[in-house]
Amino acid sequence: MKNCNQCGKCCLQYSDGGLSATAEEIESWEIFNPAIADYVVNGQIWMDPTTGEQLTRCPWLEELSPSSGSTAIKYGCRIYHNRPQDCRHYPVSIADMVRDDCEMIEAGDLDEPRKAQIVLDKLMADSRPPLH
Repeated sequence: MKNCNQCGKCCLQYSDGGLSATAEEIESWEIFNPAIADYVVNGQIWMDPTTGEQLTRCPWLEELSPSSGSTAIKYGCRIYHNRPQDCRHYPVSIADMVRDDCEMIEAGDLDEPRKAQIVLDKLMADSRPPLH
């Protein structure tokens, strides 16, 4: 399994209503990051602050300047350290990665999905809550 290459597929796939935030996250944004809270309407995230309509793309996703000699589009998150748990925990499973055409997955991961899941869980350990 490769490390994340910032292809943005996960963000582009789920940022139009496929994500949620906890009440605690929203409350924290209201107190400490009101610019983020501006994009929350009735507990739903990434809503247009003017119209109240669901945005089709996360307002915090930004296209990065290509690195020298590369033509691949890469993305960054402007609220990376304050992003919702839904974003922090993704990808959860090899099945998620396959479904979403994640560029981290390699052919060998498909041959041994249990082994690949262990690798994924280790890669994501800092982003996920501890298993009980």
